[in-house]
Amino acid sequence: MSALPQPPSPHVFDATTETFENDVLQASLDQPVLVDFWAEWCGPCKSLGPLLEKVVDSYHGAVRLAKVDVDKEQQLAGMFGVRSIPTVVLVAQGQIVDGFTGALPESALREFLSRHVQPAEPANEDDASADALPPESADAAVARLRAEIAADPDKDELKLDLAVALMRQGDAAAAESQLDALPANLATDERARRLRGQLEFARLLADAPPTAELQAQLARDAGDHAAREQLGIRLLAEGQAAEGLEQFLAILKADRDWNEGGARKRLIAAFSILDDEELVGTYRRRMSSLLF
Repeated sequence: MSALPQPPSPHVFDATTETFENDVLQASLDQPVLVDFWAEWCGPCKSLGPLLEKVVDSYHGAVRLAKVDVDKEQQLAGMFGVRSIPTVVLVAQGQIVDGFTGALPESALREFLSRHVQPAEPANEDDASADALPPESADAAVARLRAEIAADPDKDELKLDLAVALMRQGDAAAAESQLDALPANLATDERARRLRGQLEFARLLADAPPTAELQAQLARDAGDHAAREQLGIRLLAEGQAAEGLEQFLAILKADRDWNEGGARKRLIAAFSILDDEELVGTYRRRMSSLLF
């Protein structure tokens, strides 16, 4: 009896010239995308492709795999300067961050990907029952995590949990100290990136003048990007997320390279700390339209 065909992976998709900006570049602002340039006639591609899919699937959605057939998508291959296949690149935050050519063994693929992405936790059937429990207070979380770390000091994930709990508690200095002490392999964890964004905004907010003063400065000089950046941060802190994001977009539209791409960095940091997925999606698309 022949084996049943495997269902397609939800983490693997075909990319074309028409879909690349939305499905790869824009999507990578939220989730890294591995891009595999391959062809039907390429022997090494046929051995590498299934290994890439296996490794990506083991990350449970923390990274996706885009397959680009270079014979059908010659324009894309040319844009990326592909000279031999297979060529694989990792795209994050709209940019290529790493890559390699040729077929690699599974161990090397895992080592390559682990430098940039941490696997997500697989879905847990007990999640629904856990959601029914009352939320844990920040003080209780800090106390619990300190006790767990004392019992298991080598478990670095607990230390990241503690950094997040300290930020919830309002102790930004302690949260940053805890975050800085984490090993490098946790630097790309989504919670670590979110916490970095929160800390950066808290630091910038400490030196920002009051909202009314910043608005008055901009009324006098609409091109004062530093004041506009501070106003955006103030508005975000006051719960006016859309208004704050508008300030960063205005800077990006006027001068995308100002302060070494500061407006883009502020937008990305803001996306990481906002919970309104619809709002974030809208402004991601608007940012992408200005950048690409």
